[in-house]
Amino acid sequence: MFAVVEIAGKQYKVSPKAQIAVDLLGEQNVGDEINIDKVLLTSEEDGSNCTIGKPYTGSSIKAKVLEHIKGEKITIFKFTAKKRHSVKNGHRQKYTVLEIGDIK
Repeated sequence: MFAVVEIAGKQYKVSPKAQIAVDLLGEQNVGDEINIDKVLLTSEEDGSNCTIGKPYTGSSIKAKVLEHIKGEKITIFKFTAKKRHSVKNGHRQKYTVLEIGDIK
């Protein structure tokens, strides 16, 4: 069984006992259980018994917060030719790792 859910404005395909990294959920602590109500689609692996929401199906998914991590560092370098002007910035995205429980 799998489902498509909306978490923090983005869509993720999840299945039971899978671990996914979503954008940081700052209000959640490690070990917290969260309930995801924004389920867009549920289906069996073979495609039978598919439920599509309008926009949501009404089912829910339990997930557990495993940890908060940081992604890879990205370097942004801007250079203006003939002016000899350069700007160097970096960014490191923060993620929350969720373990998906049962799909109801």
